[in-house]
Amino acid sequence: MSDLGDWFRSIPLITRYWFASSIAVPLIGKLGLINPAYLFLWPDAFINRFQIWRPLTATFYFPVGPGTGFLYLVNLYFLYQYSSRLETGAFDGRPADYMFMLLFNWICIVITGLVMDMQLLMIPLIMSVLYVWAQLNREMIVSFWFGTRFKACYLPWVILGFNYIIGGSIINELIGNLVGHLYFFLMFKYPMDLGGRNFLTTPQFLYRWLPNRRGGVSGFGVPPASVRRAAEDQQGGGRHNWGQGFRLGKDP
Repeated sequence: MSDLGDWFRSIPLITRYWFASSIAVPLIGKLGLINPAYLFLWPDAFINRFQIWRPLTATFYFPVGPGTGFLYLVNLYFLYQYSSRLETGAFDGRPADYMFMLLFNWICIVITGLVMDMQLLMIPLIMSVLYVWAQLNREMIVSFWFGTRFKACYLPWVILGFNYIIGGSIINELIGNLVGHLYFFLMFKYPMDLGGRNFLTTPQFLYRWLPNRRGGVSGFGVPPASVRRAAEDQQGGGRHNWGQGFRLGKDP
Protein backbone atom coordinates (compact mmCIF):
# COMPACT_ATOMS: atom_id res chain seq x y z
CA MET A 1 0.00 0.00 0.00
CA SER A 2 2.87 2.35 0.75
CA ASP A 3 4.22 1.71 -2.76
CA LEU A 4 0.90 2.84 -4.24
CA GLY A 5 0.97 5.95 -2.06
CA ASP A 6 4.53 6.73 -3.09
CA TRP A 7 3.61 6.33 -6.74
CA PHE A 8 0.59 8.61 -6.36
CA ARG A 9 2.65 11.31 -4.62
CA SER A 10 5.24 11.08 -7.39
CA ILE A 11 2.69 12.24 -9.97
CA PRO A 12 3.15 15.95 -10.82
CA LEU A 13 0.84 18.18 -8.78
CA ILE A 14 -1.72 19.30 -11.38
CA THR A 15 -1.83 15.93 -13.11
CA ARG A 16 -2.25 14.27 -9.70
CA TYR A 17 -5.41 16.22 -8.87
CA TRP A 18 -6.80 15.78 -12.39
CA PHE A 19 -6.08 12.05 -12.32
CA ALA A 20 -7.59 11.60 -8.83
CA SER A 21 -10.72 13.57 -9.76
CA SER A 22 -11.14 11.46 -12.89
CA ILE A 23 -11.25 8.38 -10.67
CA ALA A 24 -13.26 9.79 -7.76
CA VAL A 25 -16.13 11.37 -9.72
CA PRO A 26 -16.90 8.27 -11.86
CA LEU A 27 -16.68 6.16 -8.69
CA ILE A 28 -19.15 8.43 -6.90
CA GLY A 29 -21.54 8.09 -9.83
CA LYS A 30 -21.02 4.34 -10.06
CA LEU A 31 -21.78 3.84 -6.36
CA GLY A 32 -24.90 5.98 -6.62
CA LEU A 33 -23.71 8.50 -4.03
CA ILE A 34 -24.74 11.19 -6.49
CA ASN A 35 -27.24 10.67 -9.28
CA PRO A 36 -25.14 10.56 -12.50
CA ALA A 37 -27.80 12.69 -14.17
CA TYR A 38 -26.39 15.65 -12.22
CA LEU A 39 -22.87 15.08 -13.57
CA PHE A 40 -23.49 15.44 -17.30
CA LEU A 41 -23.23 18.70 -19.23
CA TRP A 42 -26.79 19.51 -20.25
CA PRO A 43 -27.11 22.99 -21.79
CA ASP A 44 -30.64 23.58 -20.50
CA ALA A 45 -29.72 22.65 -16.92
CA PHE A 46 -26.53 24.71 -17.04
CA ILE A 47 -27.96 27.83 -18.70
CA ASN A 48 -31.58 27.96 -17.63
CA ARG A 49 -31.42 26.22 -14.23
CA PHE A 50 -28.02 27.66 -13.25
CA GLN A 51 -26.50 24.27 -12.41
CA ILE A 52 -23.06 25.78 -12.81
CA TRP A 53 -21.14 22.73 -11.60
CA ARG A 54 -21.97 20.69 -14.71
CA PRO A 55 -19.04 21.80 -16.95
CA LEU A 56 -16.65 20.71 -14.19
CA THR A 57 -18.28 17.40 -13.31
CA ALA A 58 -18.68 16.55 -17.01
CA THR A 59 -14.91 16.94 -17.34
CA PHE A 60 -14.18 14.35 -14.66
CA TYR A 61 -17.16 12.00 -15.02
CA PHE A 62 -17.31 8.97 -17.28
CA PRO A 63 -20.07 6.33 -17.14
CA VAL A 64 -18.04 3.21 -16.38
CA GLY A 65 -19.75 -0.03 -17.27
CA PRO A 66 -19.21 -3.32 -19.12
CA GLY A 67 -19.28 -1.58 -22.50
CA THR A 68 -17.24 1.50 -21.56
CA GLY A 69 -14.79 0.32 -18.90
CA PHE A 70 -11.93 -0.42 -21.30
CA LEU A 71 -12.29 2.92 -23.10
CA TYR A 72 -12.28 4.69 -19.72
CA LEU A 73 -9.12 2.91 -18.54
CA VAL A 74 -7.29 3.59 -21.80
CA ASN A 75 -8.04 7.30 -21.64
CA LEU A 76 -7.18 7.42 -17.94
CA TYR A 77 -3.79 5.98 -18.92
CA PHE A 78 -3.41 8.65 -21.62
CA LEU A 79 -4.24 11.33 -19.04
CA TYR A 80 -1.57 10.07 -16.65
CA GLN A 81 1.09 9.54 -19.30
CA TYR A 82 0.86 12.67 -21.41
CA SER A 83 -0.23 15.17 -18.79
CA SER A 84 2.70 14.05 -16.61
CA ARG A 85 5.08 14.34 -19.55
CA LEU A 86 3.94 17.86 -20.39
CA GLU A 87 3.95 19.04 -16.79
CA THR A 88 7.48 17.73 -16.16
CA GLY A 89 8.75 18.42 -19.69
CA ALA A 90 7.92 21.57 -21.64
CA PHE A 91 6.15 23.11 -18.60
CA ASP A 92 8.67 21.98 -15.99
CA GLY A 93 8.78 24.50 -13.15
CA ARG A 94 5.89 26.52 -14.63
CA PRO A 95 2.70 25.14 -13.09
CA ALA A 96 0.80 28.37 -13.76
CA ASP A 97 1.48 28.14 -17.49
CA TYR A 98 0.40 24.51 -17.53
CA MET A 99 -2.77 25.31 -15.59
CA PHE A 100 -3.51 28.12 -18.05
CA MET A 101 -3.18 25.68 -20.95
CA LEU A 102 -5.67 23.32 -19.27
CA LEU A 103 -8.08 26.18 -18.53
CA PHE A 104 -7.90 27.52 -22.08
CA ASN A 105 -8.51 24.08 -23.57
CA TRP A 106 -11.26 23.36 -21.05
CA ILE A 107 -13.13 26.61 -21.76
CA CYS A 108 -12.97 25.97 -25.51
CA ILE A 109 -14.24 22.42 -24.99
CA VAL A 110 -17.07 23.57 -22.68
CA ILE A 111 -18.22 26.13 -25.27
CA THR A 112 -18.07 23.48 -27.99
CA GLY A 113 -19.90 21.03 -25.74
CA LEU A 114 -22.73 23.47 -25.12
CA VAL A 115 -23.08 24.24 -28.82
CA MET A 116 -22.85 20.61 -29.96
CA ASP A 117 -24.69 19.09 -26.97
CA MET A 118 -21.66 17.05 -25.85
CA GLN A 119 -22.53 15.68 -22.44
CA LEU A 120 -19.10 14.33 -21.42
CA LEU A 121 -15.85 16.29 -21.70
CA MET A 122 -13.22 13.94 -20.25
CA ILE A 123 -11.91 12.53 -23.53
CA PRO A 124 -11.76 15.87 -25.43
CA LEU A 125 -9.66 17.48 -22.68
CA ILE A 126 -7.30 14.50 -22.46
CA MET A 127 -6.89 14.46 -26.24
CA SER A 128 -6.18 18.21 -26.33
CA VAL A 129 -3.29 17.71 -23.90
CA LEU A 130 -2.02 14.69 -25.81
CA TYR A 131 -2.13 16.75 -29.02
CA VAL A 132 -0.02 19.55 -27.52
CA TRP A 133 2.52 17.01 -26.24
CA ALA A 134 2.68 15.38 -29.68
CA GLN A 135 3.32 18.71 -31.40
CA LEU A 136 6.06 19.70 -28.97
CA ASN A 137 7.67 16.29 -29.50
CA ARG A 138 6.63 15.80 -33.11
CA GLU A 139 9.88 14.18 -34.33
CA MET A 140 10.11 11.71 -31.46
CA ILE A 141 9.51 8.07 -32.38
CA VAL A 142 6.79 6.55 -30.20
CA SER A 143 5.60 2.99 -29.85
CA PHE A 144 1.97 1.90 -29.93
CA TRP A 145 0.20 -1.43 -29.79
CA PHE A 146 1.73 -4.49 -31.46
CA GLY A 147 5.10 -2.78 -31.75
CA THR A 148 4.05 -0.16 -34.29
CA ARG A 149 6.39 2.85 -34.34
CA PHE A 150 5.84 6.28 -35.83
CA LYS A 151 6.53 9.96 -35.20
CA ALA A 152 4.74 11.53 -32.25
CA CYS A 153 2.98 14.07 -34.48
CA TYR A 154 0.80 11.24 -35.81
CA LEU A 155 -0.11 9.90 -32.37
CA PRO A 156 -3.34 11.94 -31.81
CA TRP A 157 -4.74 10.67 -35.11
CA VAL A 158 -3.71 7.09 -34.43
CA ILE A 159 -5.47 7.28 -31.06
CA LEU A 160 -8.51 8.85 -32.73
CA GLY A 161 -8.77 5.77 -34.92
CA PHE A 162 -8.03 3.46 -32.00
CA ASN A 163 -10.75 5.00 -29.83
CA TYR A 164 -13.16 4.77 -32.76
CA ILE A 165 -12.54 1.03 -32.95
CA ILE A 166 -13.09 0.44 -29.24
CA GLY A 167 -15.60 3.23 -28.55
CA GLY A 168 -17.50 3.75 -31.79
CA SER A 169 -17.14 7.55 -32.07
CA ILE A 170 -14.51 10.06 -33.14
CA ILE A 171 -16.27 13.33 -32.24
CA ASN A 172 -14.74 13.61 -28.76
CA GLU A 173 -11.23 12.85 -30.04
CA LEU A 174 -11.61 15.19 -33.02
CA ILE A 175 -12.79 18.09 -30.84
CA GLY A 176 -9.86 17.48 -28.48
CA ASN A 177 -7.37 17.50 -31.36
CA LEU A 178 -8.81 20.69 -32.80
CA VAL A 179 -8.73 22.48 -29.44
CA GLY A 180 -5.17 21.27 -28.82
CA HIS A 181 -4.18 22.57 -32.26
CA LEU A 182 -5.78 25.93 -31.51
CA TYR A 183 -3.75 26.30 -28.32
CA PHE A 184 -0.53 25.16 -29.97
CA PHE A 185 -1.04 27.52 -32.91
CA LEU A 186 -1.85 30.58 -30.78
CA MET A 187 0.81 29.95 -28.13
CA PHE A 188 3.69 28.60 -30.22
CA LYS A 189 3.25 28.53 -33.98
CA TYR A 190 1.74 31.93 -34.74
CA PRO A 191 3.87 34.18 -32.48
CA MET A 192 7.15 32.24 -32.81
CA ASP A 193 7.25 30.88 -36.35
CA LEU A 194 5.02 33.37 -38.16
CA GLY A 195 5.91 36.54 -36.26
CA GLY A 196 2.37 37.31 -35.14
CA ARG A 197 1.20 38.80 -31.87
CA ASN A 198 0.89 36.64 -28.78
CA PHE A 199 -2.82 36.23 -28.08
CA LEU A 200 -2.42 33.97 -25.06
CA THR A 201 -0.82 35.14 -21.83
CA THR A 202 -1.03 33.41 -18.46
CA PRO A 203 -2.98 35.63 -16.00
CA GLN A 204 -1.02 36.98 -13.06
CA PHE A 205 -3.37 35.48 -10.48
CA LEU A 206 -2.29 32.01 -11.62
CA TYR A 207 1.33 32.94 -10.98
CA ARG A 208 0.33 34.03 -7.47
CA TRP A 209 -1.46 30.73 -6.82
CA LEU A 210 1.13 28.57 -8.57
CA PRO A 211 4.47 30.39 -8.43
CA ASN A 212 7.24 29.44 -10.80
CA ARG A 213 9.86 27.11 -9.41
CA ARG A 214 12.53 27.89 -11.96
CA GLY A 215 13.12 29.03 -15.51
CA GLY A 216 10.43 29.33 -18.11
CA VAL A 217 8.63 27.17 -20.58
CA SER A 218 11.21 26.33 -23.20
CA GLY A 219 10.52 28.23 -26.37
CA PHE A 220 8.07 30.74 -24.87
CA GLY A 221 8.75 34.23 -26.08
CA VAL A 222 11.35 33.25 -28.70
CA PRO A 223 11.10 35.66 -31.66
CA PRO A 224 10.48 34.41 -35.20
CA ALA A 225 13.37 33.64 -37.54
CA SER A 226 13.20 36.92 -39.50
CA VAL A 227 13.41 39.00 -36.31
CA ARG A 228 16.23 36.86 -34.93
CA ARG A 229 18.29 37.19 -38.10
CA ALA A 230 17.98 40.98 -38.00
CA ALA A 231 19.07 41.04 -34.36
CA GLU A 232 21.97 38.71 -35.08
CA ASP A 233 23.18 40.93 -37.92
CA GLN A 234 23.21 43.91 -35.59
CA GLN A 235 25.14 41.92 -33.01
CA GLY A 236 27.77 40.57 -35.38
CA GLY A 237 26.01 37.42 -36.58
CA GLY A 238 25.69 35.51 -33.26
CA ARG A 239 23.98 32.16 -33.65
CA HIS A 240 20.81 31.11 -31.87
CA ASN A 241 19.94 27.45 -31.56
CA TRP A 242 16.29 27.74 -32.61
CA GLY A 243 16.00 24.00 -33.13
CA GLN A 244 16.21 23.45 -29.37
CA GLY A 245 13.47 25.92 -28.50
CA PHE A 246 11.20 23.42 -26.74
CA ARG A 247 12.18 21.24 -23.83
CA LEU A 248 10.97 17.86 -24.95
CA GLY A 249 9.65 14.96 -22.91
CA LYS A 250 11.13 11.50 -23.19
CA ASP A 251 9.40 8.35 -24.26
CA PRO A 252 10.03 5.62 -21.67
